[in-house]
Amino acid sequence: MLTFKDVSLNYGAFRALENINLHVEKGELVVLLGANGAGKSSIFRAASGLEKLSGGSIHLGGNTVSGMKPSNVVRHGLVQCPEGRKLFPQMTVLKNLMLGAYVHRGDKVENSRRLDEVMALFPILQEKAHDPAGSLSGGQQQMVAIGRALMGRPKVLCLDEPSLGLAPLVVKQVLEVVQSINQAGTTVVLAEQNAYAALKIATRAYVIERGRIVLEGDRESLMNNEAVRRAYIGA
Repeated sequence: MLTFKDVSLNYGAFRALENINLHVEKGELVVLLGANGAGKSSIFRAASGLEKLSGGSIHLGGNTVSGMKPSNVVRHGLVQCPEGRKLFPQMTVLKNLMLGAYVHRGDKVENSRRLDEVMALFPILQEKAHDPAGSLSGGQQQMVAIGRALMGRPKVLCLDEPSLGLAPLVVKQVLEVVQSINQAGTTVVLAEQNAYAALKIATRAYVIERGRIVLEGDRESLMNNEAVRRAYIGA
């Protein structure tokens, strides 16, 4: 469904990604593991059309999306939930959510249905709908960020470090929601430093180091890989 073919990406003289080849099949939950600066966010930015590739191509459902404007990438079904949430803190929760549907703004009926689904997934957001997003707790803000991405009608949802800065109990809740979104039919690509929690819900995973894929495998093989456990799980 989502395929990277020999993708490279430069930031000036810095090589952020080097010959990335990865694939994500429909219905999978694929995890990207790696330390800060490894290239996980660059993979998402490349897929979303936010960065121009230095080489290679990216394909989504049979369409070549590399070179497309970010808004067209969203229309084709790839939506990113960025690291750090990137909400508009002075705007209400409802307005932040509706921004996710901007490229589909002409379809008010479907947008209303989607909003109902998001509110059902995150009931607290119904209660907080008219509060400024910046007044919410970190966990609630992450719910808004995920909900906003879901309003974009993703076929592939890219989640960049959704557990960052959250308390352990909230991390568990957020990843349970991610798993439920996947089980409801949305393909998910999840970048996470919390390797153990992420691998527990993953179909497969890729390990990224210095802009390169150094290892890939299914959940069990990576959970039992001594190098992965030592570097990312701490066991």
